Amino acid sequence: MKGVRPDIASMQQNGIAGLATPRLGDPSVIPLWFGEGDEVTAGFIREAASDALLAGDTFYVNTRGKPELRTSIGDYLHSVYGLRIDPKRISVPGSAMMGVTIAVQMALTQGDEALLVGPYWPNIETACRVAGADIATVRQHEGATSWGLDMEALFAAVTPKTRLIYINSPCNPTGWIMSRSEQSALLEFCREKSILLLADEVYHRAVLNAAVAPSFLDLARDDDPIVIVNGFSKAWAMTGWRVGWVVAAKAMETQWAVLSECFNTGSAPFAQQGCIVALENSETVIEALNAKYRKGAILVNEMLATCSRILLTPPEGAFYAFPKIDGISSSRAFCQGLLDHKDVGVAPGFTFGPGNEQYIRICFALSHTRLQEGLEKLVLFANSYKE
Repeated sequence: MKGVRPDIASMQQNGIAGLATPRLGDPSVIPLWFGEGDEVTAGFIREAASDALLAGDTFYVNTRGKPELRTSIGDYLHSVYGLRIDPKRISVPGSAMMGVTIAVQMALTQGDEALLVGPYWPNIETACRVAGADIATVRQHEGATSWGLDMEALFAAVTPKTRLIYINSPCNPTGWIMSRSEQSALLEFCREKSILLLADEVYHRAVLNAAVAPSFLDLARDDDPIVIVNGFSKAWAMTGWRVGWVVAAKAMETQWAVLSECFNTGSAPFAQQGCIVALENSETVIEALNAKYRKGAILVNEMLATCSRILLTPPEGAFYAFPKIDGISSSRAFCQGLLDHKDVGVAPGFTFGPGNEQYIRICFALSHTRLQEGLEKLVLFANSYKE
């Protein structure tokens, strides 16, 4: 491919997009493959954005986000964690994924190494590779009742080339939640080694047995080498809005402005206005969504338990199940067969990093009826599936 870096030319879409794209919009498909439910954003949030658009809120705004939105984010974080975050540490660069991309560009260049805690969302690896970095991984392990992470194995995987460690808690796709003591140990390690810690907390409110997951915000100082990424997509059912935020060291303030200008110049101002209103009335929306996620988790656990070859370690957070399918060697083939024969879309495990070829990811954020129908079809297919 002329004019394109060879490493970029060789890249492919992630395994979920590759599977889903030919059937997008097909009403016969039960879509358990993407990280979103089937409810539209709350009406009062949509109305706020619509009112702002009709009022002419269509011009450039601060590339780090509207000041009033950054203030609202700070107020929200105070209400949840009891912390006052300096507004200079908060940026709204676009989507949460844009925040990840900018953080990666800050930390990595050709020949550096990114250490990713897996399983992980596949676009994280791609963002690191676009920066020219090499990838190393440490995979979570399955315990009797939950997923876990061997912290000593994580520390041992660091090399002189490691410039960034990525961790997602609550985790997409396993539902694992990192403990406060583990967070403290990792942050201290990154301080000592001057490694950027990229902490993805977009599922911070999707916790099955608590109001909120532990956050690095409780531990991080103003000058720590950490970027904490969050956003509106998951907690407020706003996946299409593409608005997220980051909390980073105060010293990075200028760099977030510079790179935000290069990549995106910020989110649409009327969308940001909708986000301000979402934060002002956050708990009603979040509590209703979390009640739905908890019911979905119960349904998934119960229905998958009826199939002996589907082995599920229950999630603690997020809104995914990540079961192993006994006896398969290709998650891609299994998921394609399920889509072709049962019109159910799930995500193939191979796309979430090494060691996941026998796994699939199921999003349980859909309505109870559609989720139940999809799971029934999945169980039937798994019981009869042969490679």
